[in-house]
Amino acid sequence: MPSVSSSPSALHPDVAFLHSLADVARDVVMPLFRSEMKVDNKEVSGFDPVTDADRQAELQMRKRIHERFPDHGILGEEFESEQLDASGRWILDPVDGTRAFIAGLPTWGTLIGYFHEDGTKLGMMSQPFTGERFVGDGSSSFFSGPGGDRVLKVRACADLSEATLFTTTPAMFNAAELPAYLNVERSVRLARYGVDCYAYCMVAMGMVDLVVESALKPVDIAPLVPVIEGAGGIVTNWRGGSPLDGGQVIAAGSAEVHQQALAYLSKAAV
Repeated sequence: MPSVSSSPSALHPDVAFLHSLADVARDVVMPLFRSEMKVDNKEVSGFDPVTDADRQAELQMRKRIHERFPDHGILGEEFESEQLDASGRWILDPVDGTRAFIAGLPTWGTLIGYFHEDGTKLGMMSQPFTGERFVGDGSSSFFSGPGGDRVLKVRACADLSEATLFTTTPAMFNAAELPAYLNVERSVRLARYGVDCYAYCMVAMGMVDLVVESALKPVDIAPLVPVIEGAGGIVTNWRGGSPLDGGQVIAAGSAEVHQQALAYLSKAAV
């Protein structure tokens, strides 16, 4: 894998294809953002919204992958998985943060990940309304958008008491998880809610120190892992293992904060 460089060109060549997929999704999604749209509910109990923006963006990205890499697998948010035993696998979440999307808030994003059995891992969060993209390969991470390109790097934070924490909502935690999460929240300097995939990108950018969430799907987190790790951060499940299967996830900019938060969360780890 390439080493850290001051230029996004240091990343794996297939990052250019991630950008092309993000362009496809942008062209589908942006005309629907802050417009009247039909919102369907994917759950019988509760509310898990989906829109034509989600469905059509994923279909167009899948079409592009089929054309370029017909033997690769695809794990997507809205449609059935394809060829997950393939050597190369794409992970797509066309609108991560659909609740924010339908509310007109720009804290949603398109998540695109690529993992190959040779060890290659790529991830991107694209926010087309703000023109921002966060991309990484596990060794390097970069931002492009307003203000120009820059290297992404987590910030130092030696103690949980000095940390800023994000989670989408405390309502995502079940009865066993909530006390463990609240112990973390009570220990930090600042906690904020409701920013979905943006939270993880802010860890990579060095703006915040910690994200704690649960009930995630693999498509919610896998594309963000190379971005966080490439910026020098740590992302695991609440047991300290791989987060790629989703579920309980913690991302931190420093090893100290990660370990201190994990001491609380591990008590409710499954």
